[in-house]
Amino acid sequence: MDDIDRAILRELQTDGRIAYADLGPKVGLSASAARQRLQRLLDSKAVQVVGVTDPMSMGGQAMALLGIGVDGDPRAVADELAARSEVVYAVLTSGGFDLFAEVVAPGPRELLDFVNDVVRPVEGVRQIQSFPYFGIHTHRFLWDVG
Repeated sequence: MDDIDRAILRELQTDGRIAYADLGPKVGLSASAARQRLQRLLDSKAVQVVGVTDPMSMGGQAMALLGIGVDGDPRAVADELAARSEVVYAVLTSGGFDLFAEVVAPGPRELLDFVNDVVRPVEGVRQIQSFPYFGIHTHRFLWDVG
């Protein structure tokens, strides 16, 4: 990844729908060259361009962060949970929990069912602490790309 790739990523963080005709000049390329560069970044999985929703603002949704303690390898538990559509984010960590999983369910009852019927029975799970969301205060995708 070079400086031009990083410039493309910075522009996309600001406006993921920017036209190639606008992107190219901002990063010192033609529109065609910008399109080719972005396609290479997409193909290499260095970047994804997606629409981000706020499930809480859509109504009738329940979200929670689950702190999960694991006996054994937390990667196996993370893999199993990440395969579920309810899990929108999973991260391995250290400290009081071995992994965190962000979960979206149609409502509070379904969230409880997911925790009790799906997460608890996973082999190796020894502890779950649920942090239900009342709303999303800040949700950024602006990281320093160099």
